[in-house]
Formats: sequence, structure tokens, C-alpha cells
Amino acid sequence: MARRATDAGILAMECYFPQRYVPQTALEEADGCAGKYTVGLGQTALAFFDDREDIASVLLTACARLLERYGVPASAIGRLEVGTETLLDKSKSVKTTLMAQLFGAEHSDVEGVSSTNACYGGTAALLNSVAWVESSAWDGRYALVVCGDIAVYAPGPARPTGGGGAVAMLVGPDAPLVMAGPRATHAFEVYDFYKPRGDTEYATVDGKLSQDAYLASVDTCWSRLKQLGLNGSPADLRAFDYVCMHSPYNKLVQKGFARLLYGTAALGQPSATSVLTLSRRAAVGDFADDATAPRFAGDAQRWAGVPPAKTVGDREAEKCFVGLAKPDFEAKCAPSDTASRQVGNCYTAALYMNLLSLVSAKASSLIGARLLLFSYGSGAVATAFTLIGREPSGGSALALPPASPFTLERIATTAQLAERLTARTCSDLPTLTRALELREERYGQAGYEPSGDVGALAPGTYYLAAVDELHRRTYSRK
Repeated sequence: MARRATDAGILAMECYFPQRYVPQTALEEADGCAGKYTVGLGQTALAFFDDREDIASVLLTACARLLERYGVPASAIGRLEVGTETLLDKSKSVKTTLMAQLFGAEHSDVEGVSSTNACYGGTAALLNSVAWVESSAWDGRYALVVCGDIAVYAPGPARPTGGGGAVAMLVGPDAPLVMAGPRATHAFEVYDFYKPRGDTEYATVDGKLSQDAYLASVDTCWSRLKQLGLNGSPADLRAFDYVCMHSPYNKLVQKGFARLLYGTAALGQPSATSVLTLSRRAAVGDFADDATAPRFAGDAQRWAGVPPAKTVGDREAEKCFVGLAKPDFEAKCAPSDTASRQVGNCYTAALYMNLLSLVSAKASSLIGARLLLFSYGSGAVATAFTLIGREPSGGSALALPPASPFTLERIATTAQLAERLTARTCSDLPTLTRALELREERYGQAGYEPSGDVGALAPGTYYLAAVDELHRRTYSRK
């Protein structure tokens, strides 16, 4: 039995996203709505998969990249947790396909399975894996978390909010991103985004309800997190150096961040932060702890004393607080949105694509930083939690490969995120349309070979080779 782990968290990260994308401006031109997707949604591009890739191949590619680039053998993995809402089978977990391709029969002693609740599954997988490493059941091996989805919508105004990709994370002790501090969860029932039909990839969506549920969940989780406090002191937004949020589209992240500012201001409520004694570096921005601060003079006073729930969906309140929050959003949250604005919605992987973007941008400067993460999955479950960047001590290193230490700098240099985004192929609208038509035509079919071009894939990418008459899938690697 391994000794109990300390400083458990994320050791390493890798990602995978489509090689092809269409600029959102091209979608705007085709739909005759200049600015609707680039300004209204805050998105730059829409990445897409055709029928040559399914969720198993996407997750396989992300996992293989991590294991190979960090030199981690299959024998060093004791738990494999998957988060996805893109189901190939209503019974068989995609984890079994990952086991067959990456581990083989000789390394079958691997715990874990898939977690599914809309976009929340990746967070469930991560929390489960950290809990395992911290538990008495931990056997001294790493946990591997992989989350990802293929987000597609029928032709129409929702299509530009699609996307896809995956993030793989290695979890263990003495981590450069340690899970520390309080976390708060809000679970409730709402029919905002759900997939009741088995004959289509497309979800049933109430867009306005989903946005309101997301923002109300930010309010509830943030309120609970503040009540729990940090190191015995109440928490407010000044205590966090950076914020990463689940990102269906960037404009919703801006609105969600504004709700944090609204909650930090505690308008109409006694100050929750006047006794804040956290030992933190000077934070960017002048975050207020009550409604008397100068930045809340003027229009903001209209909502003094109004319960937060009554301001969700209020466009005037939204505009006011998004504007007030803009400088702080640019400093604390925008560094995490590089990939998501260019790739689109990755569902379960969206939050962690944002985290990887932040690490890629800031690397070792995150040592000592406290990060606030907010995860939301429709239906709905949401969690706000904290990570702290640190320099691993080596004192709790496992007697497992690789020999090189896991560091924030290594995550950034290994991922090569900016370079990979730049190296993608810009496609035209007919190519996107045909790719999504292929996915729609093939959904649920048996006995076929995909039509998508293998040549469009990056070297090392797993892809779907064939589906037989019994719906059994085989995979190859480029």
C-alpha cells in the first residue's frame, strides 16, 4: 500500500482539437448577420470533425499525446476516468475502447469509468481522481483523466456555438496545480439542454433558460464558496489571481465573470470581506467589498438591495456589471480564453481547455497563484473550486516514470498550444457543411467505412477505420 499522498492535483495536461476550422466571419456572411457570432457570441472560429473521427478516437488522441510526450507507461496508470456526453453506446463506456488501444490485456487493472451529465463530466472525473489519490485505496499509481466532446447543432443560429476537442490530465501527488481550498456545488433539475432522442446527435435546447441557469449557478456556487472562506477568512474575488469558467461561448463567460463581481460587491448586504486577511499578492483591479466603493456609484446603485436571483436575465443589470467588470475580466479571465474562442465549445473539456490556455500563457508565473474554476453541466450540476499553482518539491515523487519533474513550465512547453492553433487549416463553409452532413448521415448506422479524408488529420491522430454490421468499431492511427 502506498503512503498517503500530499498536494494532489494535476501533474500534466494535453489536448486535442480538430485540424480544420471555419472563421465565424464566414458564418456571419452566409447568415447575413455581421457581428452576431464574433461580437454577440465572442467567438473567433468554429472547429469541426467529420465522420472520420468519433469521440473514442478524439479521446484516444488526447490520451496518447499525454502518455507519449511525458513518457508515462501504461503500467503507471491505476485509474482512468472519462468525462463525456458524446455517447457511442448507451451501455458500453468509451473507457473500454481506450483500454484496448492504450493499455492492452497485460495492463487491465485500472479503476474508473465514464461520468456523464452534460458538460460536467470532466469535472466529475477530475474530482473522483483526486479523491482516489488522496484516499486509503490509492495504490501509488497515477490517475489519468480525459474529457471531451463533439458539439454539433442543426443548421441555424445554434450551429456557430458548436466545436469539439478533448483534454487529458495526469493526476497525482506533489502537483504543480494542486486542488486546495473549498469548493461549492449546486445541483438541481432544469430542462435547459438535454438529449432525449437516440436517433440524432443534436440536443434539445432552450437557449435563454440555459443561459439563465448557468448564471444562477455562478451566483449560488460563488455565494457558497464565499461563505466557506479561505484559510479561515471570508473569500472574495480579490483572493483569486485568475478565473477559468466553463465556456459554451465567450460572451457567456463575460456575463458569468460579471456575476462574480456582482457577488463580490455584495450589493445591499453587509460586507463579507472587511475582515479579509489573506496573504495574497496585490491583485489586478480594485475589487469592492460593498456597495459604497466608487466603482459602484451611479447606475450600479439601481440594484442595491435587489436579490441576485432577480437580476439574472435583466439586460440592464447585465450590461452594467459586464462593463464594470471589463478591466478585471481582461486581467483575470481573458488569458484563459485563447483556445475556446478559436475552437468552440468542447462541452466537458471546455473548462480544462481554458485552464490549459491559462497555463500556456502564464506558465511558471502561476507559482503561488490561486485560481478559481467554475464548471457547469446542463440539467444541471455546477461546482466552483480552487487550484493553487506551485513548484513541486520532489518530496512526494512517485517511484514511477517519468524521471523529469512535472512543472507548470513543462505543461506549457509540451502543449505548444499557440503553435498548434496557428498550424490548423482554414476551411470554407461548404467543407464544414459537408462534414456535418456526413456526421448526420452516419449517426447510428452500421456496416460502413467513413468517408472523411484521413489526409486532413495531423500525424499521430487516431481515427475511425470502420463500423461493422454489429456496430463494432475499429480504429487506426495516422
